[in-house]
Amino acid sequence: MTEHSPMPGPNPMLARVRREDLPPRLAEMWDAAMRDRDEAVLIEVAGNAPESIEWYYDRFYGEMFHQGRVEARLKQLMRLKLSTLHGCAFCNRGNEKAALAAGVTAAQIAALGDVAAPVFDARERAVLKLCEEMTLSNMAGHLSRALHAEFRAAGFEDGETFELGMVAAVLTGMAKFLFTFDLVSREAVCPIAPPPAAG
Repeated sequence: MTEHSPMPGPNPMLARVRREDLPPRLAEMWDAAMRDRDEAVLIEVAGNAPESIEWYYDRFYGEMFHQGRVEARLKQLMRLKLSTLHGCAFCNRGNEKAALAAGVTAAQIAALGDVAAPVFDARERAVLKLCEEMTLSNMAGHLSRALHAEFRAAGFEDGETFELGMVAAVLTGMAKFLFTFDLVSREAVCPIAPPPAAG
């Protein structure tokens, strides 16, 4: 398991809706967030626009992340690698649990910082390298000929590679949103600093 160094918790500008005032579906999400991630500020703020968070959970996660062309285990590995690179403490707490439940090993989680580690096979290595291209802190990232060739050699069809790129894009965009709106706790390594205390 990775060690986490969280920074002070989130303090959003947008109103937070109390759990007892959330619609039933968001109340369930609130309970799950508290159980799996020890905080639910995101869900409380989403109470202002429940349909938005329901779209994210139902359409993105329900139809693309947990289904789609590529097995969910690889997407769980991708999500954890990205949340680790982005320093999202809220994300990491739940993503580690979900990755383990999907079949990612504790040894793989411990080696996330070393793409060449022998605990990863060629498919996993290609996915992890794509994460490093898609992360918020890599503004020069791109799918190079060499990385595309790695995907092909690992048995990925272009449709699968495209899907993985879309998943990484949504997760990375969501990370930027979560940090910009100060909706989640972050790790000290987060490349996006929290807002000043007074402001």
